[in-house]
Amino acid sequence: MTRAFNFSAGPATLPESVLRQAQAEMLDWNGIGASIVEISHRSQDFIAVAAQAEADLRALVGISDDYAVLFLSGGATTHQALLALNFAAPGQVVDYVVTGHWGKTAIKQASPYCTVNIAADGEAGGFHDIPARDTWRLTPDAAYVHITANETIHGVEFRGDTPDVGGVPLFADFSSSIASEPLDVSKYGVIYAGAQKNLGPVGVAVVIIRKDLFERSGQPRADIFDYRSHAARDSMLNTPPTWNWYLAGLVFKWMLAEGGVAEFARRNAVKSSLVYGAIDASGGFYRNEVAPAARSRMNIPFFLPDDTLNARFVAESKAAGLLALKGHKAVGGIRASLYNALPVEGAQALVDFMRDFQQRNG
Repeated sequence: MTRAFNFSAGPATLPESVLRQAQAEMLDWNGIGASIVEISHRSQDFIAVAAQAEADLRALVGISDDYAVLFLSGGATTHQALLALNFAAPGQVVDYVVTGHWGKTAIKQASPYCTVNIAADGEAGGFHDIPARDTWRLTPDAAYVHITANETIHGVEFRGDTPDVGGVPLFADFSSSIASEPLDVSKYGVIYAGAQKNLGPVGVAVVIIRKDLFERSGQPRADIFDYRSHAARDSMLNTPPTWNWYLAGLVFKWMLAEGGVAEFARRNAVKSSLVYGAIDASGGFYRNEVAPAARSRMNIPFFLPDDTLNARFVAESKAAGLLALKGHKAVGGIRASLYNALPVEGAQALVDFMRDFQQRNG
């Protein structure tokens, strides 16, 4: 069977070798006579799988012992609410820098529990750039400052140095860019990410928390919503998404074997350069509206000269073995997601198709 190149924004493409290993182990994992999804999460077999996955993620991303690593259900949107419950006192101000759709979503989840100050907002400019750091209106005693490291829909990414927010902890949604290039974890109080783009399958989220933040009392909340309780029980306060955790662990091992984050940073730079190069060389037939310095390496939205061509582009690209290129309904157009598991050959195949499509329709 020939697999297509999958440009889905999430759930996203997974490494073929990982899928084949999971397929081979589905009925009988590790010779125990049962699937990994049929055994207790409290069994020594699964505890070993979970511990190895955490160790591999720590090695992959560079996470020190000063941080707890949680594997939880709920997706990034759930954790946008839990951040406020766990780390902000009732009514305390939290600062949000909004650079796209998911930054707005994060505010929506936090606002019932704290006072949100929108420190900077790129919406007036169509979310085509990141507001300059010297324009941010930060609150000196805020509980935290929140950013979205990469906006999956609008294709805007924080590039270069991590923004300096003083002594206030910086929290970041890294759902669509974690492990895509080297990351200085020590500059963040909390990093969280849904796994379904760069780390594994949908259904599990990774939350990386600087341990001193557990000293905050936060707000009244049920035990199941308390990160301290999850950390104390190694993410097994309740039954975790074991299959998703196991599969993410296989992806971590694959990434380490391929050369780690530095190698994927190299590949991702090649892939994004290929696609942006095709857009910029098209004479305006293809158009990306994001400021070059803020262009995402992971998600590239672009537009055709006539919206009536969108359906044709999507249909013909699918027939050519290029999947999920339809743009998000919030912005329209076309979107190519170039996550870690998409090979460079996939980006080249897209560029070849784009050039051919332009020749036939330009």
